[in-house]
Order: sequence, then structure tokens, then C-alpha cells
Amino acid sequence: MIGLILPHYCPACGKRLYDNEQAICESCLKKLPRTMYHVWDDNPMVKEFWGKFPVEKATTWFFYTHGSPYAHMIHLFKYHGRKRLAFALGQLMASEIQPSGFFEGINCIVPVPLHKDKEKSRGYNQSEWIAYGIATTTGLNVINNAVERTKPTMTQTKKSARERFENMEGVFVAKENDTLRDKHVLLVDDVMTTSATLTACADALREVNGIRFSLLTLALSSQ
Repeated sequence: MIGLILPHYCPACGKRLYDNEQAICESCLKKLPRTMYHVWDDNPMVKEFWGKFPVEKATTWFFYTHGSPYAHMIHLFKYHGRKRLAFALGQLMASEIQPSGFFEGINCIVPVPLHKDKEKSRGYNQSEWIAYGIATTTGLNVINNAVERTKPTMTQTKKSARERFENMEGVFVAKENDTLRDKHVLLVDDVMTTSATLTACADALREVNGIRFSLLTLALSSQ
């Protein structure tokens, strides 16, 4: 009855979802431009971080193209309050990646934080909700207080790679060392355009003794 009164629609194509469809319709899920990086050693995402900080594993679920239906899907949870969509997509992504063994050896998940002012205006951190979705599939704990975004940053859109790194300098500060000591941490973000944000977040946490990093994002932007 609830479904009849408040029907759910696919965030990519707008078609009504059937009862057996979660978050996204089967047709759009089938057409999702997957990277399949999780089954590829030394994939392009791993190579992106070579020389920046040590990465154990890294992958992203799909390729993000501006103006595509999947870009609209991300805008819905990023700017229009659809945090449950971020959660559901995190679940779907993790369920597809898990059989590859990608999550084996990882101890916990650390979502990339938003600045407190942006999180207050938005009402939530979308990367945190993606992380919660991953956690329900993998059983990993989400650690929200490990790192803080202490400086507001201007949008990364239309910035060059160099400008993106400069924009992220000194943005993050580690807040919780004991919990992450000697842990293999999975850093989670929504969309990776360059490696600037994840690198800056990892740099803040590298002072934690024995910490190791793996990376996971929902999408990889073609810029």
C-alpha cells in the first residue's frame, strides 16, 4: 500500500521500481559502466596513487560521466537529500565487489569527512552513508571520528589537477589515533576525480602508527 501511495522511482532513468528492485532498476544496473578494477591488480586507480602514499588495494565501482543518468543519480544523494540512496548504492557496490576478496584483511572503514558547515547545511555526509551501506554487507565497522575536515574548501569543479591538490593542503587533521593503530583502513568517498582528496585525507592519518590504506569510491570521474 505504501508503494502505491508513494511509489519509488529509479534515480537514473526515472522509471518506477518493481518490488524486487533496490535503489536502481535492473535495466540501469545492467548498463552501469563498471570499471571491474577490483579484479585487476595494479589497476589504474592503484597507479594513480603511486608515489603519493602506500596503497594496499584500490577500486571504484563505475565510471562517472557528466550529464549521464548515473551522474544524476549521484547528484540526488549528494545535493538533494537522498542519503538512503547513498546507503543502498553502497550495499550494491559491496555485494558485487565482495566475492573478489577485496575486503579481506581490511579492519575498518573511514569515510572522507565533510567540513562541519557543509555537513550541517546538507544534513549528512554522503560518503558516510555509502560507508554504512558497505558496512552492512561486509560486517566492517565505520569509524567516523578518525579524521576531521578543519578547513572549508572551494569546489573542485573546473580546477586543474595541481589546483585541486593546492586546494586540499592542510584540510584534514587526524583526531583518533588509538583506534586505528596497526589497522588496515578502507578510505571511502563518493566520486574520485583526481587523487587530491583521498591523498590529503591519508596524509593526515599517516601519523598513526602501523596504519595501512586501501581505497574505495562509488565512481571515478572522467573530469
